[in-house]
Amino acid sequence: MPLRILVVEDEMTIALMIEDMLIQLGHEVVELAMRLPRAEELARQAAFDLALLDVNLDGRKSFPVADILSARGIPFVFATGYGASGLENGYSHCPVVTKPFMMEDLKTVIDSLPLPRA
Repeated sequence: MPLRILVVEDEMTIALMIEDMLIQLGHEVVELAMRLPRAEELARQAAFDLALLDVNLDGRKSFPVADILSARGIPFVFATGYGASGLENGYSHCPVVTKPFMMEDLKTVIDSLPLPRA
């Protein structure tokens, strides 16, 4: 089943590459957010099934976005070049895809999530 996905990534080239990967996997990117305030706004208001969150957004951490998504019951995946060691303690249980990643890595982490499947 195609998912509607929010991508939070501060590097435009990487955001567009992720968007392309997700489209190739059959999903729809509903929004791209490059800065924390916009990501928080979308996390509160937009309709989507899953979010992919870059941990570091122009020097600011995306953990407040994760908190909003958790409160809404929306699953998310962190993306970081540091792997799970790049997460603060309260988030160490969250799924992570390590940058740089390939489309197969993205597919594997999405498939591992408890999401509605067709």
